[in-house]
Amino acid sequence: MKIKEKKDSVHIASIATVVPSFSASQQEAEMFVNKNYKDKLNSRAFSILHRALNHSSIQKRHYNLDNLEILLNENADAKIKRFTNSSIELSSKAIKEALLKAGVSVQDVTGLVVNTCTGYICPGISTYLIENLGLGHDIQTYDLVGSGCGGAIPNLTVAEALLRELPDNIVLSVSVEICSSTFQMTNDPSQLISDCIFGDGASAAVLWNRPEGIQLVASKSNYIPEYREDIRFIHKDGQLHNQLSSRLPSLTGKAANELIENILEKYELEKEDINHWAFHPGGENVINSLRDEVSLSDEQLRHTRSVLSKYGNMSSPTVMFVLKEILDKGVNPGDWLVAASYGAGFSAHAYLLRA
Repeated sequence: MKIKEKKDSVHIASIATVVPSFSASQQEAEMFVNKNYKDKLNSRAFSILHRALNHSSIQKRHYNLDNLEILLNENADAKIKRFTNSSIELSSKAIKEALLKAGVSVQDVTGLVVNTCTGYICPGISTYLIENLGLGHDIQTYDLVGSGCGGAIPNLTVAEALLRELPDNIVLSVSVEICSSTFQMTNDPSQLISDCIFGDGASAAVLWNRPEGIQLVASKSNYIPEYREDIRFIHKDGQLHNQLSSRLPSLTGKAANELIENILEKYELEKEDINHWAFHPGGENVINSLRDEVSLSDEQLRHTRSVLSKYGNMSSPTVMFVLKEILDKGVNPGDWLVAASYGAGFSAHAYLLRA
């Protein structure tokens, strides 16, 4: 189906991604655990940690820390302070880089949408970014919470809607997660797996109405509240505790496939018409479920796996890392792209894009 581009079509002008300078390999992470938690975890916990940290799907992860030992005695107050400072730092870096790539200035920005799930502060991150970057005090800002790993796609949807209300303006879409601020070492399998796969990162995208960049064609989301307990944060002792179900990979694959088929059907497209696929990696089992349910090849998922290997699961910005890698490798004019993410709710989100 040939889609005629509207005059007011919103485009992604640029994407920038940022990770902290400090990183640790999975082997270094296992050495850290073995050294410091020998008397605090049971044998089953160590077995889970060993399998997860020795899986080949993730090589290393980045943390906004000077060293891993900081995690040992970090209480809830220290965690939220580090979340606040780190989220501002990484977001600011990503925004500056994205603006530079798009060739626009801070003064051109009229809208800002920020999402996160790994810490809650009031006022939100957006007000700190206004102060830190010198953004206009009259810009429209939105802080989004509650979508978990899926948050970047709803963020783009809000940013696109905002641009339609503000033609000829510039809107920033920012996703930032300090997953290390939710670190807890317990015998709970959900928390153990989380400690083995999550890292810190941020992304920023510049959106505009100019006919340049990647066109945002259509977005769609599905919410399935009956699966809420399969993936969520719960509060324990004043801290966020990740809850993950063993059936999550299967739920993710099925939900993503249904969503993608619906959005493609609306535009009379087939999966074979899609040139590039950008998925939130989640984890190796999630990627395999996506491959099988959406009927894709490992080659079509190479960028999704690549990002997981280099950075781990950074929650919401991870899908933007995948999309950026695809764009950096090169796309052709007219290429179709699908970006998809999923997370708390249970929710699944997808965007149909056009180069």
